[in-house]
Amino acid sequence: MIKYISYKNLDLVKYDQCIEDSFNVRIYAFSWYLDCVADSWDTLVLNDYEAVMPLPKRKKYGLYYIYQVAWIQQLGVFSKGVIDADLISNFINSIPNKFVLVDYFFNSGNDFTGKYVSKRTNFILPLNRSFEDILNGFNKNRKRASKSDFTDFRIDKKGSKKEFLELYAGIRKDIKSHAGSFEKIETLLSKGHKSVHIWNVYKNEKLLAGLVWLKDSFRITYLLPVALEEAKQENIPTFLINELIKEYQNTNYILDFEGSMVKGVARFYRSFGAEEEEYGWYKKKKSIF
Repeated sequence: MIKYISYKNLDLVKYDQCIEDSFNVRIYAFSWYLDCVADSWDTLVLNDYEAVMPLPKRKKYGLYYIYQVAWIQQLGVFSKGVIDADLISNFINSIPNKFVLVDYFFNSGNDFTGKYVSKRTNFILPLNRSFEDILNGFNKNRKRASKSDFTDFRIDKKGSKKEFLELYAGIRKDIKSHAGSFEKIETLLSKGHKSVHIWNVYKNEKLLAGLVWLKDSFRITYLLPVALEEAKQENIPTFLINELIKEYQNTNYILDFEGSMVKGVARFYRSFGAEEEEYGWYKKKKSIF
């Protein structure tokens, strides 16, 4: 039986254990992460936390809706057992009728189709080989960029949250007006969770670029890269990704680029030899009249 459980009644220990044990675990689904970036959230739960589906929610003009959360790419149904199309359908049908809009990204482990489902593209790079082997899969431009002289740059792998956010706000001058997304990333970085990492890159002690990345049991998530134009010209984004690959080469981790549907960005990720990964976007609006 699938039950809708409000956040205040949720057994967070059992919920997080279900996420941790799931074959399709995503860091976005853990309670601590959702607490940082979602306005509020409840959960659909199968039996005694055999499977769960977190539901970020908002209320506007007295109406509830499930919304796309900044800094979350994939949620969906999580379980260590089999997740088939029928189970996903049962979860969707268990979403309470009070939600007039469901705008929701499922994860790539939730394979299903339907009238309200479209497919989106992510890029991933398995890190179960040496850096040299992975480098062989780069395209010509990325190989050339990887051979740049980076000796003048210093990378701080325990980067300053304050400096990173100042750089981000300076580059994206409009970010603070984007529905609280700046405040949410600030909250996430302020939590100091061991799974959240900040890398900052300096030249002559000037901060030129930074990267926030996440680590769960199986994935390294490339969450938020920022770079001045000078850094881009010096191939610092390539430098940072190469450093991530070197750090986790010959492991079972996957480097998750978080997209993208933007052609230029997708081309950049593909240049590292990344593979396409599809996930579902479910969007259904109910008539309220």
